[in-house]
Amino acid sequence: MRRSRGPRRSPTSTTARSRSGRSSTCRRCSSSVPHPEVAEVFGAQWPRLVATLRADLGDFDLAEDAAQHAFAVASERWHADGLPGAPGAWLLTVARRWAIDQARRDVRWARREDDVRAALELPQRDRGPISDDLLAMIFGCCHRALDESARVALTLRYVVGLPTASLARSFLVSEATMAKRLVRAKKKIAASRVPFEVPDRDLLADSLDDVLKVVYVIYTQGHAAPTGELVRGDLCDEARWLAGTLCDLLPEEPEAWGLASLLAYTDARRPARLDADGEVVLLRDQDRSRWDAEAIAAGRRLLARALALRRVGPYQLQAAIAGAHASAPTFDDTDWRTIRRLYAVLARLEPSPIVSLNEAVAAALSEGPESGLALLSPIAEELDGYHYFHLARADMLAATGERGAARAAFDRALALCENETERRTIARVAAERTP
Repeated sequence: MRRSRGPRRSPTSTTARSRSGRSSTCRRCSSSVPHPEVAEVFGAQWPRLVATLRADLGDFDLAEDAAQHAFAVASERWHADGLPGAPGAWLLTVARRWAIDQARRDVRWARREDDVRAALELPQRDRGPISDDLLAMIFGCCHRALDESARVALTLRYVVGLPTASLARSFLVSEATMAKRLVRAKKKIAASRVPFEVPDRDLLADSLDDVLKVVYVIYTQGHAAPTGELVRGDLCDEARWLAGTLCDLLPEEPEAWGLASLLAYTDARRPARLDADGEVVLLRDQDRSRWDAEAIAAGRRLLARALALRRVGPYQLQAAIAGAHASAPTFDDTDWRTIRRLYAVLARLEPSPIVSLNEAVAAALSEGPESGLALLSPIAEELDGYHYFHLARADMLAATGERGAARAAFDRALALCENETERRTIARVAAERTP
């Protein structure tokens, strides 16, 4: 189920989510959804409906089939009769009735008819809030028993509601391949008895970190895709929506707010990252008047909310770094010294060679290329297969006048980079920096 066309607010009122250019057709059923208000309801209700049905039935397939049926019926009834007063409850009632009927008639579910009926007829007062079902499904889809690709696929399929065909296009695989990936993931869930529940408070931090990593990976896939189109705005939008949902569901978790802030700040640059021909515009050359002021303001509000909870974590530090970039009127006005200090703190809190690489870049820009090169040496072997390492090193070498070494580093970056758009940019920069 794709959400409606046009700008939309994310679940948290402080995070914007653009839906421009989308069709207002219900992709879960064959009928069109002609009225934007109906499409908006479909978008808002799909993840909650599937989550509730999955919690009731303990099965993704039956839950999804029931939800699809409810949306198909709604697309016809609501077009004729208008929206009901409580559309979520209306959809849930239709889906539950269909599930009971299906359990009676379909051989796949016949043996479970009594279980299905008992689950669906459970009094509402004995159930938790629907938001609990959604949060439990998010934690289940992102469980560490699953590999990263499975977590991402399940989250986009069942929490966000992307059709399998759309998922396949986003990750440049066939629809059949993506369908098999989802089947394997669901089998792994069953075999490993992955719990679909909100972890207890003493386990929440680790489990939430798994969820936040999945959201971050989804955004990264959209922000800088390894192959195909460099920027996939739909994945960026979905990641921001997920981050906003987590803020709504877990308002006392500062890292959820920190991630939402980081994505808002980073996404603000999206309008300026490619030129009219689809070529990359480097950060130093971007027209900052094209940056999304609303997204920057959202990032600022979200970070303030995170910091008010007084438990600083990695995503909040990264958001602060992104905020430092966003607040600079020009590239030359960027406070690189503060950015370097923030990366140094981040490296102590969550050591990684990527963080060290970013600290080296900030050092080169605040203290000179020699300082940056000195910080690159300890991570050279570990990041030898990472093209951004060689690109950063090439830029620093060129700044010191070592053209031959810089050219070799540019060549290494080119050899490792798989995205054709990005390769053209590297070749162009190499020609400019090492004439």
